[in-house]
Formats: sequence, C-alpha cells, structure tokens
Amino acid sequence: MTTPTWLDRKAYPFAPHEMPLRAGRMHYVDEGRGDPILFVHGTPTWSFEYRHLITALSPAHRCIAPDHLGFGLSERPRDFAYTPDAHAAALAEFVDRLGLDRFTLVVHDFGGPIGLPLALAEPSRVTRLVLLNTWMWPFDDDPEMAKRGRIAGGALGAWMYRHLNFSLKILTPSAYGDRRKLTPEIHRQYLEVFRDKDARGRVLHALARAINGSRDYYAQLWAQSERLTRYPALIVWGLKDSAFKPHQLDRWEQRLPEADVVGLPDAGHWPHEEAPDEVIAAMRKFLAAPGTRDPGPRTPDLTVLSSIAPASARTSSVSRSGRR
Repeated sequence: MTTPTWLDRKAYPFAPHEMPLRAGRMHYVDEGRGDPILFVHGTPTWSFEYRHLITALSPAHRCIAPDHLGFGLSERPRDFAYTPDAHAAALAEFVDRLGLDRFTLVVHDFGGPIGLPLALAEPSRVTRLVLLNTWMWPFDDDPEMAKRGRIAGGALGAWMYRHLNFSLKILTPSAYGDRRKLTPEIHRQYLEVFRDKDARGRVLHALARAINGSRDYYAQLWAQSERLTRYPALIVWGLKDSAFKPHQLDRWEQRLPEADVVGLPDAGHWPHEEAPDEVIAAMRKFLAAPGTRDPGPRTPDLTVLSSIAPASARTSSVSRSGRR
C-alpha cells in the first residue's frame, strides 16, 4: 500500500499491512514476536496512538494494532455503518482472518464497546485485559455524559463535526491533562486523516451519535460483563480526563475487583500518549506476572455474537493491586 506523505515515519516506523474484509481493507501494524497483544483504538484517532507501546513491547511480544475502517490508513467504504457494533463485527472478522489466538486485549475509549465483545463472545481467545480510559455500559445513570451525547449527536453536533472538525480540534485537546503534550507534530497525525468534511460527518459523527444512540448495544454488552472477571486485568486511567472521570473508573473497579489499577494523576484521556513510560512500566509488570488465569475454551455467547454480526480522586499513581 502507498503511505501518505504526511505520515511521520520516524514516529511511526512500522511496516504497513492490509487485511481484506467484507466491508473494506483494514490497515494494521504487526510488529515483534512472542505472546500477541491486540491494541484497539477509539475515536478520533488510529493506531498511531499506540506507537510508544508497540515500540517498547514488540521486542518481547507480537504487537497488532488495526485501524478501524474509516480511520487511519484503512479504507473508508461509503456503505459502512461506522457504529460501534459495525466496527466490532469488522474487528471480529479481522481477528478471524488473521488467525489470532491467545492474545492480550488492550482497549481505549470506543475501543471498549468495539473490542471487548471479543472477550465476551470468544473468551478462549483472550487471555488478559488492559483497559485505558474506556467503558462498555449505557449512560442511563450518568446525566453529564448523556447530555454530552445529546449535544454531540444532535444537529448542532453534526454541524460542528463537519464544519469545525470539532472532535479533533476542540474535544481532543480539551481531554489532555496537559495540552502541551499534544504537540503540533502529533496533532497533525490525527488531523490529516480527517481533512474531508464528508468523512468527518460519516465516520466521526457516527460515533458521536452512538454515545446515546447505541444504548441498547452497550446494555447488552454490560449484561454479559461478569464474564470479564475470569481474566487478569490491568486498568490504567488518566485521572485528568475531562470525559471519562474517576466515577467511571470506580465502575470498572466494582466490576473487576481483582484488577490491577494504576491511576495517573497528571494524565488525561490518552494516558499512553501523555505518560507512555508509566503505562509501559505497568504493562510490562502485568504481562510478566505469574499465575495468569486461563478462562479455557467456552461456548461463545450467541446473544453477543448476534449483536456484532451483520474512583473518586486519587493522588498516588498506583491505587491498588487486586490480583492474587
């Protein structure tokens, strides 16, 4: 494939790969050897956000990071839905076609409702979970997020996404703990992907609408969330995230009481961009820990399969470790 001229090959030196899917061609990174790690990004970014983790972990692990359809270097088909469940189905097809098995699953932002169905529907493939400022539930009891979803997903939001590049120019910088860490050089790697107004409307605003619009899909996933407790889990959370605040971390801690939890008091929504050394250290420790629980082969949950088919303030960087 031809790489775009704006791509920073020094920051993102990885060989390009493409996987043909039913809906379009998906670009992905596949670096290193060893136990696989699958990195699933959210919006409005792409696999570039995982470059520090891939560089650091690929000497000991096979690091695989796809770009969702419409994002990054992947194809942008016009007839794709660009909803979380559509992205989840494409990701599941990608994993099948790659023949990926027995992997650690890393999710961030919308990567939660897109990637975690792999752990719910096919638990024999996933061995560990790493959660980075993400979620997998409806916002019925979160008035602030529900309000944001109504604004972003409505007519005004659609206009702002299309004409102001609202997601990348306004929301992204505001979600950093320290905006200076989003340098012009880094920001450009995200902005260049969505220069086209139509693409911002079709791809980015589809997920803005899905904050509330995919409520039933999230509810279906969360109803199965107990299945996640059988995996060793690491939660790394940027505590200055203006979108995913500590009470959402609290929900994960209640759902996964044995998870290792690392709170980063100076990081925002992208801890792996803002504090990569701390995230890398936490992941290395987690991946090297003995006693990984093996969920073993289980029957996939047909409900989840059908759905994807057609804390309170913290001052310490490490809040607790619950794994045995």
